[in-house]
Amino acid sequence: MTTTSERIGLIAGNGRFPFLVRDAALARGLDVVVAAITEETDETISHSDANRVHVHWMSLGELSKLIETFKKENVTRAVMAGQVKHKQIFSSIRPDWRLAKLLLSLGTRNTDSLIGAVAKVLADEGITLMNSTELLEPLLAKPGVLTSRAPSEAEMANVRYGRDVARHLSQYDIGQTVVIAEAACVAVEAMEGTDATIRRAGEIMAALQGDASTLSRELTVVKVAKPNQDMRFDVPVIGVATIETMHAAGATCLAIDAGKTLLIDGDPIVQQANAHGIAIVVD
Repeated sequence: MTTTSERIGLIAGNGRFPFLVRDAALARGLDVVVAAITEETDETISHSDANRVHVHWMSLGELSKLIETFKKENVTRAVMAGQVKHKQIFSSIRPDWRLAKLLLSLGTRNTDSLIGAVAKVLADEGITLMNSTELLEPLLAKPGVLTSRAPSEAEMANVRYGRDVARHLSQYDIGQTVVIAEAACVAVEAMEGTDATIRRAGEIMAALQGDASTLSRELTVVKVAKPNQDMRFDVPVIGVATIETMHAAGATCLAIDAGKTLLIDGDPIVQQANAHGIAIVVD
C-alpha cells in the first residue's frame, strides 16, 4: 500500500502546467492524486499510469469534495498548477456550502484573496499547499537575455516603463501583464489573461495605424510577478503560445521576472522567439 509520504495532491487547472507537475512528481517516485477541474482541466490528464496517478473529477465550486477526496486518498501535501480563468472563478461556478461561506467572508473579490482563503481552509484540514514551482525549478527563468537578439534601446525604455506600471498595478491583483509602445501603455491585463491582453494591444495598434498614429507599431510585453508573489499559486507562466500571440500582434520584445516566471515549454520558447526576431530579457 502507498504511504502518505509517497503521494502528492495536484489541483489541476488548464494548460500544460499540471502535466509537467504530474510527470515531475512521478519522476521523483511520488504517486499523484489529481483533483481535475471539470471546467478547466484537459481530459487527457486521465491518460496516465493508473497505478500511480489517481484522477478525481470535480467542479470548480466543489471545495468540500476536494477536501474529502484528498483526505480519503491520504494526501497531506498538494500543488496548485495550471490557470483557472479569473472570469470563471467569479461567474459560472456553483459554489457548495463551504465555498459559498468562504466567498461571503472575502473582503476583496480577487484571485489572491480567494485562493489564499482556500489555502487556509486546506491547511486547517491538514493539507499543505506547496510552491507550485517546487518540482519544476529548472523551468524558472534565469537572469539575462535569453534570445540571440538583445532588446534595442527603445525596447529597453519600454521595459523600464512597463515594469514600473505593471508592478504598481499588480499589487492590486489587476493583472501581471502590460503592453507598451514608445513608453505609452497600450493594454493592461485584467480578467482576460495574458494572451488576450496581447491580442487586444495588437488590435488597438492596428486601429491606430489606420489613423496615422505617431506611435511605433512595435509592442513590448512586460509580465511581472506580484510584489509579494505567493509561489503557491498564480505564478507567471510563459509558453510557446505566448510567443506566437506576440508575433501575431506585432510585439517584438518580452520582459519577465527572474526566478518567479515559469518557461512552461522550456527551450522551444526561445527557439520560437529567435525565429520571429523577438527579444526576451529576464531581470
